[in-house]
Amino acid sequence: MSSIRLLPDRVANQIAAGEVVERPAAVAKELIENSLDAGASRIEIEYRNGGKSYLRVEDDGHGMTADEALLSLERHATSKIREADDLQRITSFGFRGEALPSIASVSRFVMRTRVRGAEGGTEIFVNGGKMIHQKDCGMPEGTSIEVARLFNSVPARRKFLRTDATETAHLCRWARLYAMAHPETAFTLLENGRTIFRSPTCVDLRERLREIFGSGFAEGLIEIESESDDLSLSGLIGKPGVGRSTRQEMIFMVNNRPVDSKALSFALIEAYHTYVPKGRFPPAFLFLRMNPAAVDVNAHPTKREVRFREEGKLRAFVIRSVNDRLREVAANAGFSEAHTPVTSSSTDGSTPAPGFAVPQIDPSLLPNVGGADSKTGGAGEPTGQSFEIPVPEYSLNDEAPSTPSSDGPEGAAGDRDDLTSSWRFLAKLSGDLALFRTTDGLVLMHCRAAVERIRFEDTEEAFAEEASRDGQRLLLPIPLELDSFGSEVLQSHLPSLEKLGFSVEEFGRNFHRIEAAPSWLEPGDAELFLRDLIASAKERGGVAGKALSKDEFIRMLASRESLTGGGFEESEIISLANRLLRCRNPLTCPQGRPTYLEYGHREWENRFGRRF
Repeated sequence: MSSIRLLPDRVANQIAAGEVVERPAAVAKELIENSLDAGASRIEIEYRNGGKSYLRVEDDGHGMTADEALLSLERHATSKIREADDLQRITSFGFRGEALPSIASVSRFVMRTRVRGAEGGTEIFVNGGKMIHQKDCGMPEGTSIEVARLFNSVPARRKFLRTDATETAHLCRWARLYAMAHPETAFTLLENGRTIFRSPTCVDLRERLREIFGSGFAEGLIEIESESDDLSLSGLIGKPGVGRSTRQEMIFMVNNRPVDSKALSFALIEAYHTYVPKGRFPPAFLFLRMNPAAVDVNAHPTKREVRFREEGKLRAFVIRSVNDRLREVAANAGFSEAHTPVTSSSTDGSTPAPGFAVPQIDPSLLPNVGGADSKTGGAGEPTGQSFEIPVPEYSLNDEAPSTPSSDGPEGAAGDRDDLTSSWRFLAKLSGDLALFRTTDGLVLMHCRAAVERIRFEDTEEAFAEEASRDGQRLLLPIPLELDSFGSEVLQSHLPSLEKLGFSVEEFGRNFHRIEAAPSWLEPGDAELFLRDLIASAKERGGVAGKALSKDEFIRMLASRESLTGGGFEESEIISLANRLLRCRNPLTCPQGRPTYLEYGHREWENRFGRRF
């Protein structure tokens, strides 16, 4: 058996490089972090072959003296901490003193640096961990590091590198992450001398995103800002209904450090659970600021994954902040430019109060789909009048005043004149679609999705009013027969069902009796509701699957009820649109799918290639 002995520094550095330097992108990450810690206002990154053959990171930071430059290549040499307690106050990116010696041990490494105010700089050349030379050089203030032939001295590591395209994608992602996290710093990314992106100094995150991803990218994002105790959240998040197929655009910065965090990802997804379709992920660029002592950035070799001291509190804060912002946007959705008031030329001066009642429409006043703007004089023919969707002036929490009914064309015209949101009904299309005209273009509404949203919020309000009360006892208990698996699922959900107001008693093998049901649920729907619950629970993993939450109960009920209705008549469609725009979130159904789509004049002009 071999005796125990200390490893040479060169071998130890190569082992450490296996943890810190996984690929060229990891090298770029470490060097960019060093530049930011040095107070750089300009960072330039250049690479070839995905960074495998050549990578250069240059900055205008405060630089290093000759002695500091040599010391920086020693393991665990750092200017960031002095004692263990300093780890609780870390605000810099680097602090271990491992990155530079690890990189130099597995590459051809050239560092040039000049401290601010010095007459000249220093150049250090290291090849595979061996010092080749140190000499004076002329250069601007700052630091430039070139890394060539990565892993040439460790062939076993080099063969695990991916294609140039894959390594380029990883490198560009890191460069963009730090450019987004630090808009106050100018970033330039070059490939073989060709500019990939160049982003000058700016103070606005939205402007930085435009520079990196293009002008149209940031249009689907909204600003968010929230504070609570020692937590602060700011940045940009996707509008309701805007989703992506992957999590790549769910980006979190903790104290300006890009991090991966399952807690933050799950919190964001939970906040969007009724705003984007299932299987889609919201884009988000969020900056979380907190006490450095409350986050452990030393939990992973690359410092990419972090741990939080009060994860539950943080998660609740993110969910609440994002939810509040989304609700605010959804509540204002009915007041966008597409819904501005339009004055009707046929007004008779009557102004009935807005409300949920279905307007009394004379069939002769229905618009002509073939020529909605034309007026005809024949009795019973369309007049081209607009049906405008009311958005009430009072608070959503107030009780809606009733709308006076009207029995003739004059009353119908009065209703339309009072409506304050210029949706003009055009036609009922195939399936559940209805077409409206607005001052900005066209709106296509999905009637079934609108019903789901309306029923969801109605049921949610009813549930909130009755949630603290006992369920109503049924005069005649409802028998419920299930298979053995369904019985187990039901038993596992009984605690949650009892909180909702259900009382279900077992009476014989696989036989049950519904003794009580929530007051917000019709007694006749109790059995169907429980059967839907069991089916949904099975889809989520059976008995051991995650129990359904209160919101999922309500979404399931709203979705099932919306499927029981028949077709939609014109008056029902108008009533649906009225009620939809009164919802807190009229943009999506409870599953996150859109309830209506807007097509503005500009989009039609772009598609047809001409102005209208």
